[in-house]
Amino acid sequence: MSSGSNSGGLMSSAGLVRYFDSEDRDAIAIDPKTVLAFCVLFGVFVQILSLTVA
Repeated sequence: MSSGSNSGGLMSSAGLVRYFDSEDRDAIAIDPKTVLAFCVLFGVFVQILSLTVA
C-alpha cells in the first residue's frame, strides 16, 4: 500500500470531536423545549396572520 491511500479520516475528525465535546460556560443555555414551543407559537401566529390578510 502506498502512503497516499490513507486519508486519515479518524485523525481529521478528532478536532471536530474536541470542538463539539467542549462546552462554553459563557454560552446562552436555552432549553430545547423552549425552542420547540417558540417555533410552534410562531407557526400558529403566521397561520393566523395569513388567514386574516388573505
